[in-house]
Amino acid sequence: MKTTETPAPLPAESGAPITKTDLQPSPPAKERKEGTVLNVFSHGVLVIWAFMVVLPLLWAVMTSFKDDRSIFSSPWSLPDSLHFDNWSRAWTQANMSDYFLNTVLVVGGSLVGTLVLGSMAAYVLARFDFPGNRFIYFLFIGGMSFPIMLALVPLFYVVNNMGLLNTIHGLILVYIAYSLPFTVFFLTAFFRTLPTSIAEAAFVDGASHSRTFFQIMLPMAKPGLISVGIFNFLGQWNQYMLPTVLNTDPDKRVLTQGLVQLAVSQGYKGDWSGLFAGLVMAMLPVLAAYIIFQRQVVQGLTAGALK
Repeated sequence: MKTTETPAPLPAESGAPITKTDLQPSPPAKERKEGTVLNVFSHGVLVIWAFMVVLPLLWAVMTSFKDDRSIFSSPWSLPDSLHFDNWSRAWTQANMSDYFLNTVLVVGGSLVGTLVLGSMAAYVLARFDFPGNRFIYFLFIGGMSFPIMLALVPLFYVVNNMGLLNTIHGLILVYIAYSLPFTVFFLTAFFRTLPTSIAEAAFVDGASHSRTFFQIMLPMAKPGLISVGIFNFLGQWNQYMLPTVLNTDPDKRVLTQGLVQLAVSQGYKGDWSGLFAGLVMAMLPVLAAYIIFQRQVVQGLTAGALK
């Protein structure tokens, strides 16, 4: 007499409720293995990339607290004592304080101007249909692809004829013009994802276009403004070519020009510890800005793709 095996009871027969996971077939073992290998490979690449980025930064910070003898005798060891005089020497004797102040004035003014003008232009291009809308939009996109090297000579003569050469406000205007194409391109796509019903409700209540933009639409675009603001801050803070051509006054040099001058002068003096201290001074504001606003940057990048 043959016996047959009793099949395992279904969840419903055993009293347990049937869920979607019970009905879905489990992935094959081959797919699970491939997914595990891919995850291990991707995580390994990310770990290697993190070491390649973080280790030079940590080494520069560590070296800024060493003396010149320790930098060459034991470059990879921790400093025996913290030499804060390196920072004070770079801040005062190398005029890093003046370069830092000039950079804050230039980048702060250009960043505010770029965000205000760029957001206004992007809002109009994204929300209003008028003749030439697409043409103006593609002009901004074309400005992103235009090499800045080709504009240096005519830009020098234009700024000089306007009396803005070797001035802080002249450099601010050039930075704004340099950053507007990317800002308009980024914020135009972001404003298109915002709901139009809120703006229409404001118009029904009697709000003007300017009030609707500044009090309703601009606060809703805060993630996008922070994201593009961080990108512009990084680009403007590290800008070297434009101030080198348009800002030849030694008293009005920005931080990138000051670092080059510091590298030349400290290299002849052999003050490598002061050079590393000045390098870390220029690097810290950028790292601090990204660490503080990293969540807003990610939200701004993903919000433009989701609607």
